[in-house]
Amino acid sequence: MKKYSVFLFIISLVFSACTERSTNTKVASEPGRTYSANSNMMMSNTSSMSKELREIDGFDETGGERYAEIDENPFLETTHAPLSTFSVDVDTASYSNVRRYLNDGQMPPKDAVRIEELINYFEYDYPQPMGNLPFSVNTEVAICAWNPKNKIVSIGLQGKKVSLEDAPPSNLVFLVDVSGSMNKPDRLPLVKQGLKFLARQLSTKDRVAIVVYAGKSGLVLPSTGDEREILDSLDNLEAGGSTNGGEGIQLAYKVALDNFIPEGNNRVVLATDGDFNVGLQSDDELVRLIEAKRRSGIFLSVLGFGTGNTNDSMMEKLADKGNGNYAYIDSQTEARKALGEQAAGTLVTIAKDVKIQVEFNPAKVAGYRLIGYENRLLANKDFKDDRKDAGDIGAGHSVTALYEIVPAGQTIENDGIELRYSKTEPSESNFSGELLTVKLRYKEPNANESKLLTQGLLDEENSFENASDNLRFASAVAGFGLVLRDSRYKGNATYGKISHLAQNSLGSDLKNYRRDFLDLVRKANAIKN
Repeated sequence: MKKYSVFLFIISLVFSACTERSTNTKVASEPGRTYSANSNMMMSNTSSMSKELREIDGFDETGGERYAEIDENPFLETTHAPLSTFSVDVDTASYSNVRRYLNDGQMPPKDAVRIEELINYFEYDYPQPMGNLPFSVNTEVAICAWNPKNKIVSIGLQGKKVSLEDAPPSNLVFLVDVSGSMNKPDRLPLVKQGLKFLARQLSTKDRVAIVVYAGKSGLVLPSTGDEREILDSLDNLEAGGSTNGGEGIQLAYKVALDNFIPEGNNRVVLATDGDFNVGLQSDDELVRLIEAKRRSGIFLSVLGFGTGNTNDSMMEKLADKGNGNYAYIDSQTEARKALGEQAAGTLVTIAKDVKIQVEFNPAKVAGYRLIGYENRLLANKDFKDDRKDAGDIGAGHSVTALYEIVPAGQTIENDGIELRYSKTEPSESNFSGELLTVKLRYKEPNANESKLLTQGLLDEENSFENASDNLRFASAVAGFGLVLRDSRYKGNATYGKISHLAQNSLGSDLKNYRRDFLDLVRKANAIKN
């Protein structure tokens, strides 16, 4: 009866809105005017109605925010699964989203915590690549901080730094959500600030167009290299109306194609809270569109804003399929970091379809567990398949992956069950000194065939205290994620222990991001206790 009453209430609201429907849609292309897309239209998509019902009836346990479920990687036996293959991930959205929750005095939902994105939010002191390589490969092993019986292996990639002045010319389309849900201080006003940071980093060879979408989509600013016009057009954006994200994306891609720069950086930058009802037939159709445009050389980056109705899972998926990165902007400081300081990494791809395959030596490793990257796993056969899409690395980006490994001779436990045949004794072989081999495949930005890099890692009895700041700080962040998720693999990790680990591995920390991490750990501890 309650659901039926709610349904009637919504129907009455919808018909009321229809009687007062406005057809006023202000979309213009000249600077100095106010741009919005305002149309209080009746919801024609049944998914919109069901979404309203779900939120009112409390169906969504995260209060309207949507996160993809994460099933943590288990320990695998080396004798049965000697290979581990995954795609790199340079997204950082999870960290700033977790920070937003903690700053609001709340613990984040466990599925909002993607540990690889927490780790990769930070810069690490990896060396720049040699020669013409797009990135350096750095490996290290030490005792695991939260389980001293095991070891932790770090694989770090450091992308070549490229200034935007030296980068290929950019053809950018800012696709801005100006629907009614964006009419809050942490949404459209922050979008404007962030995109201004980005626009100010561009050079005279770069061009920007602005497309908005709400009830209808429209071209606000045709492609131009005039910074003043870009900034003025951003200033004049206003929010209002319902949302049709799919229609806006189609128009943005058309504008990008019309201004396509061969051998250049052609990219749509989507700024939204993710709360859109796609104008296409389904989410799958939207994904197929983005994949097709990616293959044509137009990439998609996604910037998430706002609280309460964040569609995190959709935004991550779109960026993944569009060969772009996904950042969540929770403050002006984060906008400056992602779109000012790290603009080159956001805009300039130095290597695409980057895949990592690790082969573990069973004489040294009884079992292993990849920490994070659950939604980036690949089949082993996909490593050599150049048709298989994978993540990209932007200029100056670093990517770190951690494995917890069980030394040969130790017992592997999965869900508390001892495996009888997992105790393997170390044996001598031609490769007995090697712990593992890291293989990487990548393509140059405009190439279709991948290149192979291979690097081995020798086994070392390295204490955690003697490890580099890179490994120790990455371990602290990973441990933080394990505790936030209340992971069955967290071992003896606690917020107090994580704080101690981070405090002793701050490194140079010129911009205080690592010190800010310490504050987050303390906040999480205070909220939990």
